[in-house]
Amino acid sequence: MNQNNNVKPLDDMRVIEMGQLIAGPFTGSVLAYYGAEVIKIEPPTGDPVRYWRLTENNTSYWWHSVSRNKKSVTLNLKTDKGRQIAKDLILKSDVLIENFKPGTLERWGIGPEDLKKENPGLITARISGYGQTGPKSHLPGYASVCEGFGGFRYVNGFPDRPPVRPNLSIGDTLAGLHAAMGVMLAYIQRQKDPQSKGQVVDTAIYEAVFNMMEAVVPEYSGCGAIREPSGTTITGIAPTNTYITSDDKHVIIGGNGDSIFKRLMIAIDQPEMAEDTRFEHNMGRVEHEKEIDAAIEKWTRAQTSEEVLSTMDEASVPAGPIYSVEDMMNDEHYIARGMFQEVEANGRTLHIPAMIPLLTETPGGTEWSGPELSEHTHEVLSELLGKNAEEIKKLGDEGIL
Repeated sequence: MNQNNNVKPLDDMRVIEMGQLIAGPFTGSVLAYYGAEVIKIEPPTGDPVRYWRLTENNTSYWWHSVSRNKKSVTLNLKTDKGRQIAKDLILKSDVLIENFKPGTLERWGIGPEDLKKENPGLITARISGYGQTGPKSHLPGYASVCEGFGGFRYVNGFPDRPPVRPNLSIGDTLAGLHAAMGVMLAYIQRQKDPQSKGQVVDTAIYEAVFNMMEAVVPEYSGCGAIREPSGTTITGIAPTNTYITSDDKHVIIGGNGDSIFKRLMIAIDQPEMAEDTRFEHNMGRVEHEKEIDAAIEKWTRAQTSEEVLSTMDEASVPAGPIYSVEDMMNDEHYIARGMFQEVEANGRTLHIPAMIPLLTETPGGTEWSGPELSEHTHEVLSELLGKNAEEIKKLGDEGIL
């Protein structure tokens, strides 16, 4: 739990989250962590992420993290009454997050143009595979597909093998981060000018991936170069690679700065290579990358991983282990930085990751884990919409909640 009582930077923001799965909910997670009141509207059966992957008592462990600090309200958006209640909540809020297929909100009569008539300051974060406009905007787009379309899968892997999928939905998380940034930018603009209207934050998953693609566009535009997959190295920078050690572990060493390279070569007992003019600058090292990597790995194979990292530390050469989650949770640095937070879930303590950045004066924090399905329906409908217990019960009996 958050151990301080500091004011959070977004504690005057109310958000309605109508997103499901990962991208939209991650946007809400970021905002909720830094103080926003996030009301998550779920179908009566719940967001599918509640049940994904490893579960306990039919609830995903992941749910407790991605839905922390949120309030759960169930609404059947397939009904007119359900959509009207959603609209009423949105009209009392600063931000709407949605990641439906483009056009869905418009068909329901609660698109941005419909809503701004009554809530002109509303900020609508719209997350989709391909964005709200363009010839592919109508296509469904999960992160896996958009990582390919955005170029990431092309460069990720080995030259002689099929493209590799990382065992995480990176595209969704990137889209969620970009959408959260967009919401905060729009919110700052609205705060700067009380007369300013809200706006749409249009985030395409493929574009969030594309935004991480470094120099591939100017390199292709400038000389026709196409960045290819490079396995455990990175194109055009050397040496930076993964090396095996005598205890069959892998370490990463990044000796790609000119002065760093010299220190690395001296540390691995290769003083001649440290002074070799062929390796003085990065371009020359790239030309002789295999020779350099062979020298480094010959040395690492004779050392334990601990010995490699200790030697690199003494030489001020960037190096590190490749951690599993078990390694992370036992590492003193992670612990010292407060990267694990405790929540109560299913009657016991569960660790979930903290979020960054770490703010010194107005930090975020975890107040509670992902809520039970419909846990806050009565609270939200009564406090925000003035509905009494009888009215709420009737809505439940009608299948609206």
